[in-house]
Amino acid sequence: MDCFSRDYRNETPAHPSRGFQGEGRVRANWAQIFTFVPDVKARVVRWSANGPEVWSEWEMSGARLDGSRHLMRGVIIFTVEDGKAAAARFYLEPVDEASATTVQDEVRHQVHADTSG
Repeated sequence: MDCFSRDYRNETPAHPSRGFQGEGRVRANWAQIFTFVPDVKARVVRWSANGPEVWSEWEMSGARLDGSRHLMRGVIIFTVEDGKAAAARFYLEPVDEASATTVQDEVRHQVHADTSG
């Protein structure tokens, strides 16, 4: 918790309703992660800083209580003030390892209107 400012703000641009503010929510989120993925490992794959802004690529992995694999990857862009994370733009997502969807399928899905009905 010492890494986060008291009024930490987290934005999730791909999922706007998931944004939040405050150290209480940070604590609750991490408590839930440690409870249900007790062996969680968070690894910064690469990062770059420009003044107070830090771009970082992450991988979080572990085993859930039911034995299934927990794996998330993505980017978090932090704003650092007084040595603490004051804000983040959060782009970490679950890895879809089982999908057989190709890039062509996904592009088609994203840009074509459903004309089936």
